[in-house]
Amino acid sequence: MKHTRIALVVLVALVVPTVFLAAACGGTKSQIAVAKTWICPMHPDVVKDGKGSCPICGMDLVPKDDATPVPQAASHETWICPMHPEIVKDRKESCPICGMDLVKREEDASAGGAGEAGIPGFATVTIDARKRQLLSLKTARVDRGTFGTGIRTVGRVAFDERRVHHVHTRYEAYVEHVAADFTGKYVRRGEVLAHVYSPELFATQQEVLLALRAVRALGPSADATAREGADRLLEAARQRLRLWEVTEKDLAALETRGEPLRSVPIYAPTSGYVTARTAFHGMKVMPADTLFDIVDLSSVWVLADVYESELPRVSVGQTGRMTLAYRPGRSWTGRVTYIYPSLDEKTRTAKVRLEFANPREELKPEMFADVVLESAPRTALKVPDDAVLDSGTRKVVFVAKGEGVLEPREVKVGEKGGGAWEVLSGLEEGEEIALGANFLVDSESRLAAALAGMRDGATPAAGHEGHAPAPSPSPSSPGTGHDH
Repeated sequence: MKHTRIALVVLVALVVPTVFLAAACGGTKSQIAVAKTWICPMHPDVVKDGKGSCPICGMDLVPKDDATPVPQAASHETWICPMHPEIVKDRKESCPICGMDLVKREEDASAGGAGEAGIPGFATVTIDARKRQLLSLKTARVDRGTFGTGIRTVGRVAFDERRVHHVHTRYEAYVEHVAADFTGKYVRRGEVLAHVYSPELFATQQEVLLALRAVRALGPSADATAREGADRLLEAARQRLRLWEVTEKDLAALETRGEPLRSVPIYAPTSGYVTARTAFHGMKVMPADTLFDIVDLSSVWVLADVYESELPRVSVGQTGRMTLAYRPGRSWTGRVTYIYPSLDEKTRTAKVRLEFANPREELKPEMFADVVLESAPRTALKVPDDAVLDSGTRKVVFVAKGEGVLEPREVKVGEKGGGAWEVLSGLEEGEEIALGANFLVDSESRLAAALAGMRDGATPAAGHEGHAPAPSPSPSSPGTGHDH
């Protein structure tokens, strides 16, 4: 009997722990089954602990496959197409576009992120020597030297408006002869343009002659008062002719001749070209009528178009150099004399007026010219213009760190000229920067940053899955002790 009791105690001691162990195992399986995560088929970044709807598209969430291993950051490998960098796979395949075998991305290029480069959306990249040769990627040294900016633009030769003369008569007259009888004729100052007959002018000439005879008739012995009155009358008649632009030479000839002229000459007020002519034989002219337009071309204007963004670099007195397409090797030097106050609403340019001496009259109005507005050179830090990538909100260069490593860096630039940018900040003298294929390097950097961002964004989801709350074991689960 005693042995029977001992055997029973041993049996109970062996069975009870086994039952509790089975209950514990069963409870773990239940927890794993319940602790599934639910994701949206269209938006895998939407992860929840229970069943529900996607807050983005409204689709029902589906359970995530627990058997699918969560990729670890250390085991990330990406494969890309050399011709189509947007094709990115997690294993070696063929490009669905061109059929080329995908190549493994270098770890340095894949691991770079925005945090390393310090510029959001960019990452440090590594390009081996073979790729650099295929891309014709070169480097240049950041140096300090003479920096001179010039604004290249086009212009149009125009008349100097201060050298345009309109020829009028100051009395009613009739044209009896025209000497400048065609438009474009060159005339010299004082040359006769036409002869006109004016009844009023003819009568005034007679008054001058009568007053002159009266003065001569009085003689030295005449009364002083009478002589003074005759002199004043003669001078008044002479002054009237002067106001009608009768020259002193013609007035003296009139008094010497003693006979009035029927046809009075009209003289050119300046040397130049007749650009307009309205005087014809036999026509009646009034003081408001323009008989001739004469333009002096010894000095001309050039009206250059300057974009509004370049206007701050233009000032009165600035030197300008002009060339003509049909005169290679020949240039003219002038200066800026005026900047017009308004812009053309279509071209968004302002007119800048330059003055050029034209002693040989080689420059003709309405000619097109190439103009360079020059500024005084200065010493500045500069880089080639094709080394700077302008994204619209920032300007970026890629600094060569050696061994094919290219680091994106934001820079602040000043003026651009002579194929170079003036660097205000962001670079140091002596640093090496990439140029020649920066747009491809830019794409590589942005792609690397995007891939790094995708990996960093997947980490919270994996952590969220690992911290799913484990529900309490069901009361009906085996091994809870209720069956025993």
